[in-house]
Amino acid sequence: MITESGIISMVVAFILGLLIGLLIKKVIQIGLIILAIIIILIAVGALSPSTVIHGIESLGVYASTAESFVKNEISILPYNSILFIIGLIIGLVKG
Repeated sequence: MITESGIISMVVAFILGLLIGLLIKKVIQIGLIILAIIIILIAVGALSPSTVIHGIESLGVYASTAESFVKNEISILPYNSILFIIGLIIGLVKG
């Protein structure tokens, strides 16, 4: 028999999956827009490729900091729940 707390935890896992899927999709969209802007700026000569490379190298420092933070926080997510995975896929596809 499914208890009330079990239903609540399933709903929370599904909603978290939806929200994280939507977040991932939006981050990818923003990344593609930034990439297109950088390509256009390089094409018109407003930005040099060496400047972009230097910026990417400096972002690597922040990426390692963010990776350590995410590594600590990932244990909170119920990523082993099938409802979380379903919500994540729906968030990615429909978001």
